[in-house]
Amino acid sequence: MSRKVTNVVALLVLTVAAIPAFAHHAVQAVFDQGKKITVAGEITKVEFINPHSYISLNGKTPGGKMQLWSFELAGPGSLKRSGMSRADRGGLKPGDPVTIIGFPAKDGSAFGFVNEIHFADGRVFVLDNKDPYAN
Repeated sequence: MSRKVTNVVALLVLTVAAIPAFAHHAVQAVFDQGKKITVAGEITKVEFINPHSYISLNGKTPGGKMQLWSFELAGPGSLKRSGMSRADRGGLKPGDPVTIIGFPAKDGSAFGFVNEIHFADGRVFVLDNKDPYAN
């Protein structure tokens, strides 16, 4: 293979490998860090995936109506520092009653970014949410 073809292939591989980085977002781009929301409810789904994990729960709106909420969690390093392991999904499982305190989505949807998770048994996980992209 010629050196020119090798360079083109290498450039193509690097370009494709960088695509996921463009999809990543800064916390302040999606969530209002000037406000906090508190949602209490029952976990319906836990996804420990990269680059962020997610928790879904049936929680009550301020008006008392049940609504499905989705919350984004910090990256794997922050979860590990807070005591949440990937192996046990942080001790989170469907059916668990929790209270989540976090930042609401700027678009007003039932979506937020987790800052604290309070369990019914008194355990509390406080997540390291320092946004590396924040100014």
